[in-house]
Amino acid sequence: MPEPTKAPGLPPAGEPAAEGGGDTAGRAQGAGVPPWGECLRVWCRVAALSFGGPAGQIAVMQRILVDEKGWVGQERFLHALNFCMFLPGPEATQLITYLSWLMRRTWGGVIAGVLFVLPGFISILTLSILVVTSTETGPVRAALGGIRPAILIIVVAALWRIARRALKGPGPVLLALGAFCAIFAYHLPFPIIIAGAATLGVIGARVRPGWFPLMRGHGGGGPHPESGLVDVLIDGGTLTHTRPTPRSALRALVLWGALWALPFGVIALAGGAPVWQDLASFFSQAAMVTFGGAYAVLSYIAQHAVEHQHWMSAPEMLDGLAMAESTPGPLIQVVQHVGFLAAWREGGMASPLLAGVLASVLVTWVTFVPCFLWIFLFAPFMEAAAKARWLRAALGAVSAAVVGVILNLALWFAVQVLWARHVEVRGLGATMTLPSLRSLNPVDAAICSGAALAMFIGGWGVLRVVALAALTGLLAWWLR
Repeated sequence: MPEPTKAPGLPPAGEPAAEGGGDTAGRAQGAGVPPWGECLRVWCRVAALSFGGPAGQIAVMQRILVDEKGWVGQERFLHALNFCMFLPGPEATQLITYLSWLMRRTWGGVIAGVLFVLPGFISILTLSILVVTSTETGPVRAALGGIRPAILIIVVAALWRIARRALKGPGPVLLALGAFCAIFAYHLPFPIIIAGAATLGVIGARVRPGWFPLMRGHGGGGPHPESGLVDVLIDGGTLTHTRPTPRSALRALVLWGALWALPFGVIALAGGAPVWQDLASFFSQAAMVTFGGAYAVLSYIAQHAVEHQHWMSAPEMLDGLAMAESTPGPLIQVVQHVGFLAAWREGGMASPLLAGVLASVLVTWVTFVPCFLWIFLFAPFMEAAAKARWLRAALGAVSAAVVGVILNLALWFAVQVLWARHVEVRGLGATMTLPSLRSLNPVDAAICSGAALAMFIGGWGVLRVVALAALTGLLAWWLR
């Protein structure tokens, strides 16, 4: 009887897996596909530790999945991260979904993605309900008020990290400045800025390639058997579901496209206030243009929710961001607080609380279901997509434009948080909201300065900065 075949680096059938410490190669060569129980424990652990925005969440995945478990090789992890950055949507959510899809197919990706979002959903829903229903919200509002100035520094720190990576060459610098002027002074919609930057990037890479460097793609020459469990299985041909086929692509498009459209059908049948259709439409649109991470699209969401639809005030938008920064889960989960308050006030239901809860589910659904669509539709084609020269040029330009958009977000936060009064300046067809300098809030300015020193000089992480800012806000409230 012939011996059973095995992928390179995997033990023969029936042979016990070799034990290894923290060595990735040893774990990759001595283990099969991890069982469901272990996968669930690891996915829950990643979700529970997913504080600190995308950078912190990706670092947690790197430490657990690559360094500790050895389930994914370093090159494969970086390749997957680059691929997820090519897609619209929160890259950390898509990364855990994609890596889990590699190991445990579609259900693995779905379960890991849902578990990653669930803690943040529960936390922000609880805080939203507490803010609008509690008769004594002083301590909660004081803590959120202390976090607001720290959020400004967290955004500036993210801006600095992204700018160092994206602004390499004169072309990206000009794109960043142009994007900032377009959104800050002329209030051009975010999708138009992204589309324009991508077009200019493709053209610029052809006309002046020295000005427009391509976004870095996968640096390796292919996965190696010793670099991680997933790489072993792909190299050995075990993971057949990673091979692109028209049938699998069509199945993913129909299934996840239908799930994405489901709320629109429910809203049409149920009728009700116009806010439901507005929420579903707007956040579905936002899910298609969220290139560059949550901080980039937050500027677009804040502009629409506060200034156009008047679903919430600027301080309430900042409260939502404070909730998202101080709870586990994707930072873009702030959309849940936006939807909650919009439906709480305009949902047209007998119970405003029920309207807020349903709106939280709605906006979370239309924000994250597209993540699964992009992953399951495009992941099998990732090798070709990640190496396409035109796509790398477009995404490099979009990354540069995102710097300008996040700079606008930082200035918007600064104006709203640090100064009580604002003035509008008009000229050359532009309208800019600037602070009235004499209305500076000294407490918020002090918290902002302390957060800046802690992050940039002390090297503190987001969680410590947020905790200290919340305590400072509580202390200031108690001393009044």
